Amino acid sequence: MSLSISTDSTFAENTKNGLVFVDFWASWCGPCQMMLPRLQNLDEKFAGKVTIMKHNVDEEPEIAGKFGIRSIPTMMLFHDGKMVETVIGVQSEESLATLFNKYITDTSTSTSNPRISPDSLNSAE
Repeated sequence: MSLSISTDSTFAENTKNGLVFVDFWASWCGPCQMMLPRLQNLDEKFAGKVTIMKHNVDEEPEIAGKFGIRSIPTMMLFHDGKMVETVIGVQSEESLATLFNKYITDTSTSTSNPRISPDSLNSAE
């Protein structure tokens, strides 16, 4: 199964509804490559509950720059357009599943302290 692709121009639209997990990566990054099969497995397990996307920081650097991403893989979870969690580095499938389940079972916590909205990135120049 292939994961959805996020681009600078589609990022706000892609992350505005539901739970969306974005993996910021690059093709030359070994740890990023290690995450691919884990994210594919999670994409199957959480189909219909969490959308998992990949955003190539070399080909599409604007959004990564606006979020201040300096290390990859960096992965961010969005709930209805608000960034609610960030994880950096290689993660186990189990730890990411736990993170997803936290927001699937209790979505009230995901909007209680939003940090950055993708829409606000477009207006902040």
